[in-house]
Formats: sequence, structure tokens, C-alpha cells
Amino acid sequence: MGKLTVRALHAVLAVVFAGTVFVQAGMVWVLATGETEGALPLTPMRVIVILGMVAAQVALVCVWRLTAMVRRGTVFSHAAFRYVDGVIGAITAASVLWFAVTAVNAPGQREDPGVTVIMGGIGLAILGVALIVLVLRMLLAQAVARDGEAARMRAELDEVI
Repeated sequence: MGKLTVRALHAVLAVVFAGTVFVQAGMVWVLATGETEGALPLTPMRVIVILGMVAAQVALVCVWRLTAMVRRGTVFSHAAFRYVDGVIGAITAASVLWFAVTAVNAPGQREDPGVTVIMGGIGLAILGVALIVLVLRMLLAQAVARDGEAARMRAELDEVI
């Protein structure tokens, strides 16, 4: 991965991270001031948004660390699993939080339950992304195992020569 690509990705990650912190600060401020206007129960929604931003921040930090490992050429190591697992956990948490949003929103959708069904489908799609990353983790595990096997074979070949 080129330096320009890593820098561009880090810039995007930094801007998104700053945006999530801004949203969290706004939600905490609103919770602290006690504004309760609106048709939906806003306090649970605001708490869910704050937790969703935490999940996004965890994923952003993990992706940042993985790109740093790619740049150094150390991504095919056991240390990468911690960050991939962090991304999987963050996406799974985001899915659970989306289902919570769906549950909070559902009573207001009694006349049009299709919205709740669509929101549930979006939650399943988010969970599907976590499963895709899990498959990619399995591919990383295979690559790490192959890399270890290749290193062992090189060492054996060096002994023979």
C-alpha cells in the first residue's frame, strides 16, 4: 500500500473520528440540558447514538492500526487479529444498536409496519457485514499460517544448503 493511499485513508479516518466526537458531544450536551421535544422517546435514541459513535470510533481506530501494519509490512502476523476482532465487534455492536433503534421506533410505526421490517432488514445487512469481515479474518488466519509455513521451509532449506 502506497504512502499516499495510507495518508489519504488516515485523513479520512481522522475526519470521521472528529465527526463522531462532535456528534457525541452534542448528544451528551442535549442529554445534560434535558431537552425532550419530539414524537419518539428521545433519551433512549440519544443514548443509542452515543453508543453507536463509540462503536464507530472503535472500528476507526482498529482500521487505522491495520493500515499502519500494512504500511510496515507486518499485517500478516498474529497481532493483526486483535484489530480485526475489534472491527468485527464494533460492527456487531452497531447491528445490535440498530436493532435497538428499530425497537424504539416500532411503536410509532403501527400504521405502517413496513418501516419496521425495512429497519430490521438493515440491521440484518449490518450483521452480514460483520460476517463478511469474519470470513476475511479467516483468510488472514490462512495467510498467517502460510507465511509461517513458508518461513519454516526457508529455514529448513537454509540448513540443507
